[in-house]
Amino acid sequence: MNQFLLIAADLIAITALVVMFFLRHRRRDLVVAFVTVNVGVLAVASILGTTEVGLGVGLGLFGVLSIIRLRSTEISQHEVAYYFAALAMGLVAGLAGLATSVPWFSLAVMALVLVGIGIADQPGLLRRYRQQRIVMDTAYPDEVQLRGALERMLGGRVHRVNVVELDLVNDTTTVDVKFEVGRVGFDTPPSAALNPRDAAEVAR
Repeated sequence: MNQFLLIAADLIAITALVVMFFLRHRRRDLVVAFVTVNVGVLAVASILGTTEVGLGVGLGLFGVLSIIRLRSTEISQHEVAYYFAALAMGLVAGLAGLATSVPWFSLAVMALVLVGIGIADQPGLLRRYRQQRIVMDTAYPDEVQLRGALERMLGGRVHRVNVVELDLVNDTTTVDVKFEVGRVGFDTPPSAALNPRDAAEVAR
């Protein structure tokens, strides 16, 4: 009975997860991946729970699945978090299904995972903080000048900048920049950057 309860709870949780993900990020292909991974892990974990292979094998399986890297397309860090949430809920539901009492703790853990990712991926949370790779049409050997150019270009405060490539021959600078938009004192719009090509690179 507990097994069916947890399967039903897992199906409800993964449905809520993929609906939340699709409404926020609009990627249908990953919706299919999240559901398949969740149901597959649930099935395998349920079978493992009925044998004598032990919890160690189940946790080893979870570790293997959690480091899967799909090379066909690049996924972002927040999408990796959704993958991990789908894996975790499927594993919890599958391994806790043989409990003799009503598995309230497992249900609470699944709800905690769902609520946690819902709050962490809230669009309004830290919405002014961005990270971006920018190719600038000027070589900046001096970091102070580079920060000033980036702040004028982005219209915000640069918190950290990492120079990926400094090309003095072609006069370009490639940077990974972490910045905060909309800060007081940085009212210059991105279009007012040092030159038009830099602004075009940011707009891509």
